[in-house]
Amino acid sequence: MVEPADRSSTAGQRLGAPESFGVSTLEPGLRPPAQPPGRQVSIRVQMLDDTQEVFQISQRSPGKVLFDLVCAHLNLVEGDYFGLEYQDQRKMTVWLDLLKPTLKQIRRPKNTILRFVVKFFPPDHTQLMEELTRYLFALQIKRDLACGRLICNDTSAALMVSHIIQSEIGDFDETQSWQHLLHNKYLPDQDAIRDEIIDCHREHVGQTPAESDYQLLEIARRLEMYGVRLHPAKDREGTKLSLAVANSGVLVFQGNTKINSFNWSKIRKLSFKRKRFLIKLRADPTNAHHDTLEFAMASRDCCKVFWKICVEYHAFFRLFEEPKPKPKPILFTRGSSFRFSGRTQKQIIDYVKDSEPKKVPFERKHSKILSNSSMSPQSASTRSHVPKEVIAWLRPDSAPTEPPRRGISTGPAAPQPSTGVLGAEQSPEVQPLSPLTSPLLTEAGYVRNDEEDEARRKKFPTDKAYFIAKELLTTERTYLKDLQVITESFQSAVGKDEAFPDSVRSLISANYDPVYKFHQGFLKETEQRLAQWEGRSNAHIKGDYQRIGDVLLKNIQGLRDVLKRNFIPVTIRSSRKVETLCRDFEQQRVCYLPLNIFLLRPLHRLLHYKLILERLCKHYPPTHDDFRDCRAALADISEMVLQLQGIMMKMENFQKLIELKKDLTGVEDLMSPGREFIRLGCLSKLSGKGLQQRMFFLFSDCLVYTSRGMTPSNQFKVHGQLPLYGMTIRESEEEWGVPHSFTLFGQRQSVVVAASCASEMERWVEDIRMAIDLAEQSSGLNNDLLSTSLSDNKLSEDGGGEQESEDELGGSRSSLERQGHRGNTTVHVCWHRNTSVSMVDFSIAVENQLSGNLLRKFKNSNGWQKLWVVFTNFSLFFYKSHQDDYPLASLPLLGYSVTVPSESENIHKDYVFKLHFKSHVYYFRSESEYTFERWMEVIRSATCSTSRSLPSTRKDLY
Repeated sequence: MVEPADRSSTAGQRLGAPESFGVSTLEPGLRPPAQPPGRQVSIRVQMLDDTQEVFQISQRSPGKVLFDLVCAHLNLVEGDYFGLEYQDQRKMTVWLDLLKPTLKQIRRPKNTILRFVVKFFPPDHTQLMEELTRYLFALQIKRDLACGRLICNDTSAALMVSHIIQSEIGDFDETQSWQHLLHNKYLPDQDAIRDEIIDCHREHVGQTPAESDYQLLEIARRLEMYGVRLHPAKDREGTKLSLAVANSGVLVFQGNTKINSFNWSKIRKLSFKRKRFLIKLRADPTNAHHDTLEFAMASRDCCKVFWKICVEYHAFFRLFEEPKPKPKPILFTRGSSFRFSGRTQKQIIDYVKDSEPKKVPFERKHSKILSNSSMSPQSASTRSHVPKEVIAWLRPDSAPTEPPRRGISTGPAAPQPSTGVLGAEQSPEVQPLSPLTSPLLTEAGYVRNDEEDEARRKKFPTDKAYFIAKELLTTERTYLKDLQVITESFQSAVGKDEAFPDSVRSLISANYDPVYKFHQGFLKETEQRLAQWEGRSNAHIKGDYQRIGDVLLKNIQGLRDVLKRNFIPVTIRSSRKVETLCRDFEQQRVCYLPLNIFLLRPLHRLLHYKLILERLCKHYPPTHDDFRDCRAALADISEMVLQLQGIMMKMENFQKLIELKKDLTGVEDLMSPGREFIRLGCLSKLSGKGLQQRMFFLFSDCLVYTSRGMTPSNQFKVHGQLPLYGMTIRESEEEWGVPHSFTLFGQRQSVVVAASCASEMERWVEDIRMAIDLAEQSSGLNNDLLSTSLSDNKLSEDGGGEQESEDELGGSRSSLERQGHRGNTTVHVCWHRNTSVSMVDFSIAVENQLSGNLLRKFKNSNGWQKLWVVFTNFSLFFYKSHQDDYPLASLPLLGYSVTVPSESENIHKDYVFKLHFKSHVYYFRSESEYTFERWMEVIRSATCSTSRSLPSTRKDLY
């Protein structure tokens, strides 16, 4: 290679790679390496934007020469995430081997088109530092959506397509957006959700193409099928499955549902023998299963292709550097000599962090708007539109130099993400200081200058690991308070009443008191470690306290002993007197959630530890001192979660049935064995007086419809039920002239209902069809599935229930101050906001819990109020401090939207998110970028119902 005079070495040489090994993608401005002598051959490559380019290579050139030519043509620095794929003579799609001669792999170059596509999908798209790289990834997601490979629900699909359209045509225009959707195919069934796509596109005003790429990848990376390439196989019993490989390990799918995963840390060896693919697991004394898993694939070639992909994925994501070639044996060879060639992900990240590659403009082929990518090299090289967290990672001290863009605030250091709809992760932008904006005022009213801001930032650590550890601390405080509800408040309340059985009282005490005592010690250790991390105590003691893995590892191992020795999850179901005692206790302000949720908290907390450890392991490089402890703790907690998953799902279903029994009147035997709850929510039922709002409850054997009663507790009165056995569904919008309507044909009666929108209708229809399948497969069917006392329900079918305004429910100041604060249940929220939730949504809500200090501001107020906020069960609960025993107020979030303030709202503060529903608007400020992202993430889980149905395998767990 001939190097320019101002360059002393290539990227690969600076990484310490031998010149003859592997692939180093070229820096902009460098010429491709010299090719071996010989006749030149033309190779066609199709790019991700569907253009085709022809490259000239020598007959003897290895694959890396062609790959380097493609990366040089694109000026792509992070090219190692990509690869060249083609169909070989066996019609199998394979990757071009970068170490072997290209023409030994492609026998007919004139008739072969190689495709330049994404090969390695990282778990976090913020690891992609270049705007060009993210653009190419966005094109890959676009392609996967169009061909039906990236399977997801309609909400996610519509949102992703809306971001693609925003990047291609810019801000929403009614006529232009409709025409663009009519002439471009982004989804196989695009017409069905066209309205939803348009609604989402309206929300992206001011969003640049680069920001749209970022949002698209943020949604895509959370999907189960993100980056998944299925390879057909069968298990030992002959069941049809599919194998796939991801950054975390090998995955097993049945259809499009992931049924198992094998982490790299658990795999000892991957191999194949003829058409059998073998996964050898590390020895585990607690695992009674085979240590070698065997899958049959279509042929030996299929096995070898998948094995090679696994080898490369493991090396790319797990190794620190490219593996060295094995020495060639003198006499004979055994096994394959194939190895991964190229930079590992860690090498790419380190290289981009340690250098400042020159930004080179590129063309967005499908985009009709001007972005910084298509500007002159001088303007484009200043800084691409990279979200703040990416910029901070690349160069924390860098100051943005580009001019302000459409719809973005230019307030001092204000991270103002572009306003988006539900489900899209918003990314704060770094903005230049503007002389036109007034100085920011703190809550005390004095002017805060840059020096004070800097002093405030330096007061506490800024490492992301610190904020993850702080989340552990804040949620542990809330968890201990929740345990205290059972161990102190509840036992104190029922201990005075002789009607409460001594056996149940003893069972609760024996199970929960040791757990509470253990977590008191755990919380104390966590508080001490965070104090040392912040430098607030024992400053004279020498030691590295900026870690949390050792504390977690020690306590998770201790927790496992406590749970095995003492804990059995308890649900209270006894006599009417006991139920009355429990309901009376639930009216106390300390019991801010249904009682049985508190009883299941120890199981739920295990999931939280797992998620926190996953975030730590994802954040730390493998060389970090804390990484090993975090990984060991994650392995321990993952094992516990796996062992308890079955009982957890059963207990959650049982707990939900108990809760629904309290909300319903006119039904007797709701909690019969084998019954599963699936979905609840509002539908309009067509009757003699037109459409009447009704609350529907879908179970695995029947569909119950009710209206809201006028009892003191506002229970829902059962009007009727439809057995699912023998039921059929027909969409009937044209027949009745009612939007989003469908007809349920039962054995005894037919019912016409209408949903509030197309997406709600689809969720209901899909879940009802799944429930019908469950009922058809069940044995011992009984047409009278629920014993009802309909004669007690004096409300006529056409009469309608009592209507309440949203103000009665939504005001966060008063929702807990009214008598009977538990009337604010999920069922009532769905009734008022005309929406629905499924059991899957409830299961997701268990994982998405958060607590910590936030500053709150009302729409028309000037000051910010500091509150301790707990997010759980689709609601925010507000306290003065974490030491309070009960919340001051609550805000149910179903139906709300979470966005960021627009420039016109004049909220010139860092890390602010906005909650709004109709005229109700609230602003919240978090302390850091990490906490801002976490609050946005968990709140979106409550405000955007992305799940539509239970997994098909769920029925096998009961």
